[in-house]
Amino acid sequence: MSTTLRISEAASIALHSMSYLAANHGRLITSREIIATLKVSDAHLMKVLQRLVKAGLIRSIRGPNGGFLLSKSPDQISLLDVYESIEGRMQPGSCLLGTPVCRDKKCILGNLVDNVNKEVLDYLSQKNLTQLGEAFKGDGND
Repeated sequence: MSTTLRISEAASIALHSMSYLAANHGRLITSREIIATLKVSDAHLMKVLQRLVKAGLIRSIRGPNGGFLLSKSPDQISLLDVYESIEGRMQPGSCLLGTPVCRDKKCILGNLVDNVNKEVLDYLSQKNLTQLGEAFKGDGND
């Protein structure tokens, strides 16, 4: 089955990791715990977490009792903050058909691409980690 709207595996790992940290806000979370919960590779997770640290969204505490914490309250971090820390600034208007053949002509899809991009951008900017963290509540982690 194919889907039009996709995000990269790294962005998916970032959003899921951040929602897990939000659901466990205030508790130091190890990378092993995130790996076990999300079923992702250690190497890929660590690259994503490094980017989140660099973006200032999480803090890393080193050592045997170390782990990761959100750097601010979950309600102050939007999904767009997380997405853009991995993918870079969201660029509206990219062609869904691969190579933009229409160029200066009217797009054969009309305003569809612009409308979808705007809707995704609005959604990601209006949702915060508190709302996303609810997905992991009740797993015995709160």
